[in-house]
Amino acid sequence: MDFKLEVVVVPVSDVDKAKQFYTGLGWRLDADFSRDPSLRVIQVTPPGSPASVIFGTGVSAAAPGSVEGLHLVVDDVEAARADLVARGVDVSAVFHDAGGVFHHAGTAARVDGPDPERRSYASFASFTDPDGNQWTLQEITTRIPGR
Repeated sequence: MDFKLEVVVVPVSDVDKAKQFYTGLGWRLDADFSRDPSLRVIQVTPPGSPASVIFGTGVSAAAPGSVEGLHLVVDDVEAARADLVARGVDVSAVFHDAGGVFHHAGTAARVDGPDPERRSYASFASFTDPDGNQWTLQEITTRIPGR
């Protein structure tokens, strides 16, 4: 039985501001539905992603800006960072983790620059949406077998 991640819900405080931010990243607007003032659902999809992001009014009880650890996989973290910067996004410098496996929470153990060996899964950059939901770019050039 396959279990495919299809949608991630991101809590936001200003739906229109979030819509402008995410579509400004070049993400496809899939839906903007409202049945009544208590429910508005917006769905956007990053380029090349099989999974989408939903936000809106009445779709999450979580505090706006409380989501951490969302990863966007890219072939070239420096090029992806440059694309976001060109779109006006405040993106961290490219970094790798001092431990060399996966990045620590927050900014702990960040080392400037991409992984010195440019290993897949080991170079990152990060940014937040207007509410503070945290996104991480992760460079993957060669997948682990079975992925």
